[in-house]
Amino acid sequence: MKANEPKRLSLYKLTAGLVRAYADIAGEMEEAGYSPTQAEAIREEVRHFENVRDEVKQHSGDAIDLKRYEPAMRHLIDAYIRAEDSEKVTEFDDLSLIQLIVQRGEAFVKDLPEGIQKNQEAVAETIENNVRKLIIDEQPINPKYYEKMSELLDALIAQRQQMALAYAEYLEKIIRLTKQVVNPGGSTDYPAALDTSGKRALYDNLDRDESLALAVHAAVLANRQDSWRGNRIKTLKIKFGILGVLDARETGKDSPAGAAPAAEAPSDAVRQKAEAILEIVRNQNEY
Repeated sequence: MKANEPKRLSLYKLTAGLVRAYADIAGEMEEAGYSPTQAEAIREEVRHFENVRDEVKQHSGDAIDLKRYEPAMRHLIDAYIRAEDSEKVTEFDDLSLIQLIVQRGEAFVKDLPEGIQKNQEAVAETIENNVRKLIIDEQPINPKYYEKMSELLDALIAQRQQMALAYAEYLEKIIRLTKQVVNPGGSTDYPAALDTSGKRALYDNLDRDESLALAVHAAVLANRQDSWRGNRIKTLKIKFGILGVLDARETGKDSPAGAAPAAEAPSDAVRQKAEAILEIVRNQNEY
């Protein structure tokens, strides 16, 4: 995916240039010296590359959470390339592929570009690429959870490639996994007290220790100050609060939520854990 990114970007750029160049002359093809047959052939060629771009974007995950086309480009396509279209062919203008999967289940396949939906292998790879991209994007919010999601995706891909799953069964499982990726809080695997995204992220990354996660959560709230991100002093205050809780757990000593670590220096392992938890806290909108 990464190695081919320059090729994809080049395709998108060149296709946009082709559409604009064609739109400039589309209404005057005969005056420009083209016969009706040639004009129609050129229009079909432009349509072909526009479709290819659309399919590559969906297959690679490049189109996730983006409008399908910028307004000006969409106008050119509707006016000159797909002028005969009178019905809405796809919902990708308003929804990402991931949103379509979550909302519509297996029916989302009907909203894929025609060149993809007719090929089961292409459908599978399109879903996998988009889910993988989402996992990578969300990883900083909850590393342990999304590491688990990545492993589940790898296992599902391996089963598909080994033809160990029927296509319908594969779709059912990949849709279920997609919903887990999009909505971590939807799992019943969390204790009732972990009722926010931040608490669940702390729980997942603190060895699923509920009391420790709640103690760290309380320490963050007790030490958090307005606009702390980007402010070294305010960030250190939160870090020391986290460090105090983690050090107290390791040494067996009690530590109030807002307290700094004991006079005796915490171990390197505790310091590293505190840094990792601070980074998760930084990426959580809740804090």
